[in-house]
Formats: sequence, C-alpha cells, structure tokens
Amino acid sequence: MGVIDTFFRRKRPEPEFQSHRGYYATHDALDDDAWDARLDDLDNALRHEEKRRQRFWQRDYWRGRRKRWWFVRIVAGLIGIFFLLVAWLAVTAPLGKSLEPIAPPQITLLAADGTPIARNGAITDEPVDVSKLPPHVVEAFLAIEDRRFYSHWGVDPRGIARAAVTGTGGGSTITQQLAKFTFLTPERTLTRKAREALIAFWLEAWLTKDEILERYLSNAYFGDNVYGLRAASLHYFYRKPENLRPNQAAMLAGLLQAPSRYAPTRHYDRAAKRMELVVQSMVAAGYITEAEARAMRPPKLDVRMKSDLPTGTYFADWALPEAREMSDSGYSRQTLTTTLDSRLQNIARRVTSRAPLGSAQVALVAMRTNGEVVAMIGGKDYEKSPFNRATQAKRQPGSTFKLFVYLAALEDGWEIDDRIDNTEITEGAYRPGNYGGRYSDSLTLEEAFAQSSNVAAVRLFGEVGSEKVIDTARDLGITADLTRGDPSMALGTSTMSLLELTSAYAAIAGNAYPVEPHAFARPDRGWFENLVDGPSSFSGNTHRQMEALLRSAINKGTGRAATLSGPNFGKTGTTQDNRDALFVGYAGDLVVGVWIGNDDNSPLDGVTGGGLPARIWRDFMTQALGVSAAPSQPGPRENADPGGPIEPLDVPNLEDIPLGDGNSRLRIGEGEAVFSTEVDGIPIDITISDGNLSIDAETIEAARRRAEQAHDEAIRRELESN
Repeated sequence: MGVIDTFFRRKRPEPEFQSHRGYYATHDALDDDAWDARLDDLDNALRHEEKRRQRFWQRDYWRGRRKRWWFVRIVAGLIGIFFLLVAWLAVTAPLGKSLEPIAPPQITLLAADGTPIARNGAITDEPVDVSKLPPHVVEAFLAIEDRRFYSHWGVDPRGIARAAVTGTGGGSTITQQLAKFTFLTPERTLTRKAREALIAFWLEAWLTKDEILERYLSNAYFGDNVYGLRAASLHYFYRKPENLRPNQAAMLAGLLQAPSRYAPTRHYDRAAKRMELVVQSMVAAGYITEAEARAMRPPKLDVRMKSDLPTGTYFADWALPEAREMSDSGYSRQTLTTTLDSRLQNIARRVTSRAPLGSAQVALVAMRTNGEVVAMIGGKDYEKSPFNRATQAKRQPGSTFKLFVYLAALEDGWEIDDRIDNTEITEGAYRPGNYGGRYSDSLTLEEAFAQSSNVAAVRLFGEVGSEKVIDTARDLGITADLTRGDPSMALGTSTMSLLELTSAYAAIAGNAYPVEPHAFARPDRGWFENLVDGPSSFSGNTHRQMEALLRSAINKGTGRAATLSGPNFGKTGTTQDNRDALFVGYAGDLVVGVWIGNDDNSPLDGVTGGGLPARIWRDFMTQALGVSAAPSQPGPRENADPGGPIEPLDVPNLEDIPLGDGNSRLRIGEGEAVFSTEVDGIPIDITISDGNLSIDAETIEAARRRAEQAHDEAIRRELESN
C-alpha cells in the first residue's frame, strides 16, 4: 500500500509560508506587551495543568487560591453542615418528643378485687394552654427565668450577661431549658451546651413562642415528684393553673431553679424567700408595681393528694414494666388492675413471716394454671432488700429439675412401672450419690421419683439423652443455659428463677405449654387463634403418668410434709451442701413454688426441700384452698360446748391432723395410722397397723448421724471463734 500511495497520492499545495514559523525577528516592530501576555498565558496553562493533576490531600493543591475562592467554598461547606445538622436533629430530636412527659406518668396498681397495692411514677397532668392562663402566671415565670423570651431567637447573650452580674434570671433561655430536659442528658459539658443552643435555634424556627412556653411549663419539674404546671398547682394549692393567684404563681415560678431544695411541703421558708426574689424580678421587668410587691404575701399550702401506698413491692416491681407497655403515652395518670389476689398475698406473707427461717431468705410464687400470678414474696423484708428472689435470683433448682428428665422419658416410651438401676455409680468421671447413702438393686420410675434417687435420675438421663431432656425443658418455657451432654443437669445444676420453674410446673398442672407468667389478665383466645397458634399439650397417657409421679413424691416420698387432704402434686429439691431448698407443686387451680436459701449462697443449717419449704407450701395451700372451697359448704355455726371428751367425728379432716407447731401430722386411713415428723430436716414416719408399730431404721440412723455432725460442727465453730 505504501508504494501505491507513492504513485497515486495527490500533491497537496504547500501552505503559505509564515514569516516567523514560531520565530520572531528582533527588530523595532516587535510588540513587547503582546509577547509578555503570550508568555503569561503559557505559564498559566502550565500551572493549571499541573494543578489539575494534583490531589486535594497534597499541600501544593491549596496554595495560590484566591480569597474569593476560599470564601465561596467555606460558605458552601457551612451550608452543607447546617443541612446535615437539621437532618440529624429531625432524626434524634423529633418535635413530637417535646409534647411527651419527660418522666413516666403515675400508675396505680390494684389487686384483682380493686384493693390498691402500689403507686409508681411521676405526678403529671394535662398540658397547659398559655392563652388561658392569667397574665400574672406567665409574667412570674418570664421575670425569673427568661425576661426577653419574646424577643430573642432561642439564645440570649444579654440574659446570660445579666445572670452572671446580678444573679437574677436564668443564664439559659426557656427555649434552651426545654431543649435540655426534653432532648438532652443533664451532663455539664461544652458539647452538650452546643447541642442545647443548636436545638434551641431549631425549636424557635419550627414553633411559635407560645408553643415553646406551653411545652416548657407542661414538662418542668416542681419538686415532690411533680412535673408540669397543672400538676404542681393542684398538688401544692389544689387549684387549676387558670385560677392561680399572683402570690401562688410567684412561689411556683421560684421552684424551678432547685425544685427539691425549694419544695414548700418540706422547705417552706426557702420557698418563701425564693418567692421574694421572683416578686422583685417582676417589679424590675415592669409587670407589677412596688406597692403590689409589698402587698404580696407567701401563700398557704393546700396539699390534699397524699398517698400512703408504697411506691414498690416485690409484685409491683415485677409488674411495672408490663404496666408501662400497656399504658398509653401521655400525661394522664392511670389505674390498672392486676392479677394479684389480696387474700392469697396476705396468706403468703403470713406463712412466710411465721416460718423459722433464721438468717435465711424466702421466696414464694403462686399462680393459676394459665400463668396469672396471684401472690408473690421476694424476700423477708422489701424495705431492707427490694431484690426479688422470686424473679431476679438465679439459683439451682435441685431435684425439682428431675421433672423434665422423667417427663422426657415418659414421652420417649417409658412407663412408671419400668425399673431403673439404683446401685451406686462407681465408674466414670461423674459419680453422684443418693441422700443418706441409700441404694438398692433397682426401683420403678415411680419409686425412684418419689424417693428422689440421684443415681436413678442420672441413669435415666443417660438412657433418654440430654437433647430430649433439654427439648422438654424448652417446651415448658425454661430459658436457662442447659449444657448438652452434662449428666449433672439431671440433678438441677443449671440456674433459673423460681418464677420460671413454677411456670413449668403450671404447664403440667394445666396440661398446656408453655405457660407465660403475667401480672395482668389477658383476653381469652378464640378457637381459630388456638387452632393456628395455640398452646401444646401432652398425650393423655403421658400426663396421667407424670401426675402419678408427682402424687407419689408428695404422698409417699420426700414431700410427705406437704401432704394435703385432697389431691396434691409436687416435688422437693435440695442442692449440694443444702445451699437451696425448694418445693414446687400444685393443688386445685393453684401452682406454688417455695424457695429458701442464703443470699451469699452459703449452706443452710439442716433445711431440705422436704422440710421447711414443704411445710410452708402446705400451710399456704391449706389456708388458700380451704377458704376458696368454703362457699360450696354450709357456713360455720355457733354451738354450745357439749362438754365431755371430743369424739372422732367431732374432728374435721380426721385423715390429716396437724399436731403441735404444725411440723408433725397424724394421718389415718386404710386401717393404719401414720405419725409424720421431722428430725434435723429428715422426715420420719411411724406407722401403727393391726396393733404393730413400724419405724424406718435407716431413716432414724440417718437422723442420728446428721445430729452428731451438726453437734460436732457447732463445737468446731466455737473452738475456731475462741
């Protein structure tokens, strides 16, 4: 192609010769100014190209910029930052928040029968309308807090200077104070102060002055747990703010600087002195004359809304979060009815206070089978220790956890008549023993559960598998950490609350799981809701056998001290070294759990689950169910004393007679009499049948050894102390 192009290429005309061709003659006709301009243009082009190739993080990029260039870009940056701040405020400080009370409004909790049990939260009331307030009310607050409120833009430099020099008037404007207690924390930092000023400008841009003042007066704190002008005027003077007198308004305005320090119910002299400063500020602002100021006297208080109710109880503290979720957001006070049964609560308080606890603590939870909590004791004394041991304490459940092991076995196809090895475990890393060192070749599941055999429970746990036991516990609502493959889990080494454990037993009592404990009545579920998302239940055979195990434990096993005259079901629990003692069971429509232990987790002195906790459970159930069954029977009648000895038919409930202090009982039935008592926490039965008297020698020997150990321990402690 190159050769062809050589022959056929047209000859192009030569361009006209330029005289200089980039060269200039140095003669007199040369224009020096034009030449300099051309050189300047060339230099500028080179600099521009070099600047274009530089990056903004390099130092040379910013050299040589003109002042106008800097000014325009700085202004643009500030405008961008402003819009970002506005967007940030719209997200973090919505205007609607200034319409909400800054403290949770007061909630009064009632028992199921309407008896007030606790009152918690701030005293609030509906917001005020500035247009309906008398002028002297608004003027009192403006004079002492923000005299130039209607003329500044949210921040008042003159007001800050005046406050610094004279000590009167607030350094912050009313708008700044609204921003502070509505959107910010009370920390004292320059960052918070800057945010406060920024939000104040923002509020001034979006709200009118009257709207800002209304929100401020409706949320300000006036002492005595009272928030807002309406609530304060009713609290201190039993008057609506629209009817406040000048001296009353002046005293209320003076409280805002230090509400707790000036609250007139406790520091009337301070409040009166502070009121004088407010009055002088009103004179200085021109709102009143000197003569009116001299005539103004401190007002009399008219406090009528007094409350003798406690602000908290064990049950109220537990129920309050649920109450807050149920209550509507706003300023109004609310009264909510709980599931607490005042009669049952009094019974629970009575039986726990009478129990010989020593230095140990006690907790009791009573609920219906649907989860409605009707009584709760979280400790011996709420005023000394508000820590709720029924809901907050996480303790080991001991043998009460065996419920899940045996239930998992029943669901896996085991029967209560099946036998399980009850010999001592001599192999493996984990070798638990039976209480008192009592073993046998084998036991039925019913016998093993009633006697609370540890080795049988661990072997059954191994047969069923940890996963099935954990799944069963989860089905019944247990949320505690459960380690797979850990055989000690069978003996209740995982920690959980008494409320959680009692809820699981309620699932057995009602044959519906899981049971969620709650403090407020819930509407009945419709058939369609139950069909789609209703509770689960056990098969009839599984439920009957599980109840047979629980009935054997309380009637023939370790829980005999809790036996009632009617149908009863329960299980004892005692943790290692007697650190926790529990009894959980149900009768009628009540499910009750009882725990005894020391807060420092130290061992109890001779207390087991089948001892004091079982007796507390029995005493509670006897009174609770006996009173509840009374309406279906004839009421008591006044009869004359017949004289003479009491015949057997004159003794009610002959088959179950409490003796002495209630720790011993006599049961008569099926041709035999059984005397039950307790020695050092070990239950002992003496049976009389067909003229023969029988005593469990092994139990007596265990009691004797226990007594000797306790005696030796007491001597050792005395020697150590000396």
